[in-house]
Amino acid sequence: MVQNISGIRYGKVLLGIAILIILFILSAYVYLKVGPVPVAVADPPFPFEKPIVRTAVRARTARQNQSPPFAASEDVFKSGAGIYRHHCSMCHGNPGHDAALASQMFPAPPQLWKKHGPHGVVGVSDDDPGFSYWVISNGIRLTGMPSFSHALSDKERWEVTLLLKNADKPMPPSVGQILNASESHEQETRP
Repeated sequence: MVQNISGIRYGKVLLGIAILIILFILSAYVYLKVGPVPVAVADPPFPFEKPIVRTAVRARTARQNQSPPFAASEDVFKSGAGIYRHHCSMCHGNPGHDAALASQMFPAPPQLWKKHGPHGVVGVSDDDPGFSYWVISNGIRLTGMPSFSHALSDKERWEVTLLLKNADKPMPPSVGQILNASESHEQETRP
């Protein structure tokens, strides 16, 4: 008889859990269907959205981390600066110039030549190069950061990565000239 009573209690607990799960799924569906889901750029993020995404991205990139196949040099920086100027600066800015487009995006893309955080880190210069390379190669869902694996060669992605890794250090004048080339000059030189 005691076994029968505990079996009934166990069954009621399982039934209660099943009902709660069904109610949660139905509530989520109704919220998505008729609720004020934050989907506009100006909307605030979901609770815990940023730490959840940051944790997932860090875990994934740690598993797939790579090391640069070549060292940083002025030639690497110059090549990376040209690629960055053409593909990245419209969202991530240039030295001394934030990208106007960034304020119209959610989440706002980091300005990679600007100090941020409590330690005044410049852009992603404190990140492991493998992390930055992974982000450039794969993009990050729901952030506006596209994958450049089909637009840039492996070498080009590493050149941009090494440029950004060294954004907190003085750059050769030739690199600064490439990064800060005027828009009109850039449009004249494009094919």
